[in-house]
Amino acid sequence: MLSDVMEDYLKAIYVLQTEEGPPVSTSAVADYLGKTPPTVTDMLGKLEDRELVDREPYTGVELTPEGEAVALEVVRHHRLIEAFLAERLDYDWSEVHAEADRLEHHISEEFERRVAETLGDPEVDPHGDPIPGADLEPVEEDDAVRLHACEEGETVVVARVSDRDEDELDYLADAGIVPGNELEVVDVAPFGMVTVRSPAGDQSLPESVARSIRVRPVEATA
Repeated sequence: MLSDVMEDYLKAIYVLQTEEGPPVSTSAVADYLGKTPPTVTDMLGKLEDRELVDREPYTGVELTPEGEAVALEVVRHHRLIEAFLAERLDYDWSEVHAEADRLEHHISEEFERRVAETLGDPEVDPHGDPIPGADLEPVEEDDAVRLHACEEGETVVVARVSDRDEDELDYLADAGIVPGNELEVVDVAPFGMVTVRSPAGDQSLPESVARSIRVRPVEATA
């Protein structure tokens, strides 16, 4: 039996692997979970003892097939709960992440099945992140790129937005930068600001925010 904390670590490693690729550094896990590196190192050792992760000194950590299966189940729970809260209980998209964090470890497989059925087996959560299927097969990465890497003049569609910062999500919603909306890249400044034209008008985004937004070229969505 794994603790909720262990499952949180496996989920974090999975998310970081899909975003940046393996191996995942100890510092990246620490930043993601808000833990100190020594605390993370200790937990990674426990996960390695259970054969849920493989570690290479000074390189990083990667999920084993067993660890990935656990992580996929937790991620599926989390993102289904987010979708249910947003679609059926009128939660704002900035509120669902924290609520799903509290619930993801404690729902039964029957509850998961009924939520998925009620929602019509959604493929993505409110932030555009893919929901693993009931078979818990790894989700194939799509062709979405980070907004800060786009060039001036491109027209793109928002595919995914990071769900880690509630204030940032509130801002992006007001700015019209949500999955499915088109953006025109107006300017990419050399010092990091990215200006886009959204349905709500021109928006200037710091590079850190632009990095949290994944987009696809319009032609790729046609």
